[in-house]
Amino acid sequence: QEGLVESGGGSVESGGSMTLSCTTPDYTRRTRCMGWFRQVPGEEREGVAAIDRDGRTNYAESLKGRFIVSLDDATNTLYLQMNDLQPADTAMYYCAYDCTHVGTLRPGVFPFGYWGQGTQVTVSS
Repeated sequence: QEGLVESGGGSVESGGSMTLSCTTPDYTRRTRCMGWFRQVPGEEREGVAAIDRDGRTNYAESLKGRFIVSLDDATNTLYLQMNDLQPADTAMYYCAYDCTHVGTLRPGVFPFGYWGQGTQVTVSS
């Protein structure tokens, strides 16, 4: 809840696509690394993707090839394009920043310092 506002969530059928957006305040420009994580109630947060201002990216291994993170540096808007969505992708998705570098996105590590309110993504079979 640090001024980040996610949008673009909703419901989609299995196999569909969805793009999430995150508007971020100017003060987040001081951070080199931003990204997304998701969480299902009762479960641990899962890092989804990270990107730095040089365009380097990193993804959760299970999501590589389906999810694409991008950053419009001019508007400081973060995106997450999600393809071939599956019911297992159902979660609250959060935009986040303040990771030290994209390599900190790895299993068992939560790399972000601040995040938004989240947007719900529901995938039906």
